[in-house]
Amino acid sequence: MARLDEVVAFLDSELRTGEVPDYDAALNGLQLANAGEVTRVAAAVDFSSRAVSAAIRERADLLVVHHGMFWSGAQPIVGTVYERLRAAMDAGLAVYASHLPLDVHPTLGNNALLARALGLTPDAGFGRYRDITVGVSGASDVATAELMDRIRTISARHGTALVATPVGPGRRTRRWAMVSGAGASSATLTEARESGADTLIVGEGPHHTAVAAMDSGLCIAYAGHYATETFGVEALAKVLHERFDTPGVFLDLPTGL
Repeated sequence: MARLDEVVAFLDSELRTGEVPDYDAALNGLQLANAGEVTRVAAAVDFSSRAVSAAIRERADLLVVHHGMFWSGAQPIVGTVYERLRAAMDAGLAVYASHLPLDVHPTLGNNALLARALGLTPDAGFGRYRDITVGVSGASDVATAELMDRIRTISARHGTALVATPVGPGRRTRRWAMVSGAGASSATLTEARESGADTLIVGEGPHHTAVAAMDSGLCIAYAGHYATETFGVEALAKVLHERFDTPGVFLDLPTGL
């Protein structure tokens, strides 16, 4: 058993919760308290009715998520919003959220762990946001088709079908760039070209980014928003187990996107 305030202090320090900039609605950190104890941790990508129900079934009293309770901004506490909040409070389930602080973490972050899972070694940041880089990039020498197969395996594991721009025969990835989640935008495509990247790995992005990528010769892989952001919360559950001896479980609740 651990004290909630000790767990929160550790997470805030490890993730630099108060230092990493983010969208206002992210509200990183402890979002819902409980009576003050943590005996079992559940981790999920999204705060949702499914996640709350699954955490309660697992007898967790702390739910760690990537996308938190207030993602849509202020809203009336009625209907589904009320029901899931009441369920969490009745069960004594605290909620901790970490969005960009978890994306950028050098060892526990979504991007660092996704790169490792793909056999890629980062040597620089990528994906500028305010005064930070959210993603990672690096040099490689791998057949692009083989890299796409590796990505496809991860996508399929979490209920997503890989979508990628066409890969010509013999094409090799010499420099790659990566931003998990909604990583494809006009800005990241421009940054990829300026950095010399020939392959961009993201979770998702608008249609126009695929058109722009093909026009410029950039291969872009849309691996799934959900699939690319499972790594960080799962790693956090393991770290909390090791540090506080609190059993942890990852709740795999794919969205299909």
